[in-house]
Amino acid sequence: MKKAIYLFIAGVLVSLSAGAGNSRPNIVVIVSDDQGYADVSYNPHSPKEVQTPNIDQLAKSGVVCSAGYASGYVCSPTRAGLITGRYQQRFGIYTAQQGGSGMPLDETWFPVHLKQGGYRSGAFGKWHLGLTMDYHALNRGFDYFYGFMERGAHDYFHLKPKTDKGRVHPIYRNLDAAENEEGYLTTLITQEAVNFIKRESDGPFFAYVAYNAVHSPAQAPAEDIARYNTGDEKRDILMAMLYHLDLGVGEIVKALKEAGVYENTLIFYLSDNGGDKGMKASNAPLSGAKHQVREGGIRVPFIVSWPGRLQAGTTCDVPVWSTDILPTSLVAAGLEALPGSKPFDGKNILPALTGKSNKIHDALYWCSGSDGKWAVRKGDWKFVFTLGKVALYDLSKDIAEANNLKDAHPEKLQELQKLYDAWFAEMGDPSEGSKHWVAGKNKKNKKAKK
Repeated sequence: MKKAIYLFIAGVLVSLSAGAGNSRPNIVVIVSDDQGYADVSYNPHSPKEVQTPNIDQLAKSGVVCSAGYASGYVCSPTRAGLITGRYQQRFGIYTAQQGGSGMPLDETWFPVHLKQGGYRSGAFGKWHLGLTMDYHALNRGFDYFYGFMERGAHDYFHLKPKTDKGRVHPIYRNLDAAENEEGYLTTLITQEAVNFIKRESDGPFFAYVAYNAVHSPAQAPAEDIARYNTGDEKRDILMAMLYHLDLGVGEIVKALKEAGVYENTLIFYLSDNGGDKGMKASNAPLSGAKHQVREGGIRVPFIVSWPGRLQAGTTCDVPVWSTDILPTSLVAAGLEALPGSKPFDGKNILPALTGKSNKIHDALYWCSGSDGKWAVRKGDWKFVFTLGKVALYDLSKDIAEANNLKDAHPEKLQELQKLYDAWFAEMGDPSEGSKHWVAGKNKKNKKAKK
């Protein structure tokens, strides 16, 4: 009898120890699409119609990164940087079109790094990392896939490969086109992610949940659109789309809790770029929007929650970005990068999230290619180059980028220009798209005109 009691107590202690974090954490990365900086109700600048209780609760459970950025101002480049932990420009991904066409196959993807730790990985929703089967999630390290492989957008209701609208890009379940999908796509993505969590709850698992909400087309169930009356029909539809996105976040967290793995799950939530003006997104108080390197195009809602390890209800003001998610996840999992893989450009941000460091990156860079738009942030200073026009901002005093200080600080302009030129010289040729970078080729960006 005594032996039985001892064995029971020992088993309980082992169970509690594993639940306290001695096992590798599960990792969930939730990416929204074109969500505005102010289209989360935890943001004090959010308009009154914005209600995101589940996203707010996630923020309360962890750390809000107030200076959290996407590495691209459009979707596919950000996803390429996130999935590799590297500047997407290193392998020629500067635009949504280039990223949609695919990346060099010698890049090591997020789930491949995690396999060495025994992780099972699932990808859900929008892919936009290659259109052909060579780039299918199951051929890039994932164990399960539910989503679509076309470019940025997909109809939210017409999901079958053949509909009364003609042939549409299919929804895939693993390698097969799902012939009979019905419902609202945001809800279906959530259901598939939740089912994966339930199946893999013995863990460890990695769930990459890339919603296409709230990207165009503006579509939502009529009864949900009727909940809103902003005076702008498209804004009402966007709010209904956001409502379903928020429900999805709540269902994912609920599934983690019901599976008993919530405390040991590292959750990232972010948008792939700033809100889209065409969809009536709000990026207040930032200037600019999607397609721009001003703050409204690149600073995004960014939350990190790890209930067993990170202090709830805190804010991190240190600049971090989407490219940091992979290296941070590996550190959290007690893993190193896969031997032979290329060096990360992203950093482990756990020291910043725990208040142990006030600096992660020397500088952050954004670039649209050989012409047009680029920016560099170093400390609180940000240099913005847009179609030949130069601007310099002190973000510590001017988050809205309203006061151009280029004439008052020419030395800072020169410093940041040199930083950018040195960085860009190491990147892949923008004209190569998804092809491998040819070393030594002259690919200098246009310098800013002072």
